[in-house]
Amino acid sequence: MAITRHLRVLDCATEEGSMQHNVPRGLKVAFASADMRHVDQHFGSAKAFVMYEVDLENAAMTDAVEFGALDQDGNEDKLDAKIEALKECAAVYVQAIGGSAISKLARIGVVPQKVQPGTPISTLLEDLQEELRAGPSAWIARALNTVGRESKENLGRFDEMEAEGWND
Repeated sequence: MAITRHLRVLDCATEEGSMQHNVPRGLKVAFASADMRHVDQHFGSAKAFVMYEVDLENAAMTDAVEFGALDQDGNEDKLDAKIEALKECAAVYVQAIGGSAISKLARIGVVPQKVQPGTPISTLLEDLQEELRAGPSAWIARALNTVGRESKENLGRFDEMEAEGWND
């Protein structure tokens, strides 16, 4: 099953914000949620994911991806679109998840987090921020290191382009 809708929220309140929307500012996490307020979906049959970027002080929704209704039928093909949608995330919070989905997520560096059905996303975001403040766990530290390294690599690429000069 392919993505049926993908909403991306850009910070365009200022000209500076419109230029900065692709620069990672925090940890990006996803939640399997049909109502966009609670974790209420199994990974394989999730109708949608809502994604947030989280740092010490802020949590902002960045994306909402909808897949439509899916059964928990063991059909592995339906996982591909979900895996692709999560490639920029450090973690995905779900009610439940199967072994093959865990393996596919591990290949792209996404950590599945199983939570109680109906857990409010706002609570999970607050808990994540608290963990960031207190000293991140191993998976969060790895994810933050990756985000920081990618940011530096992107900035270095632009410095190289500037040094080469612009030719129109």
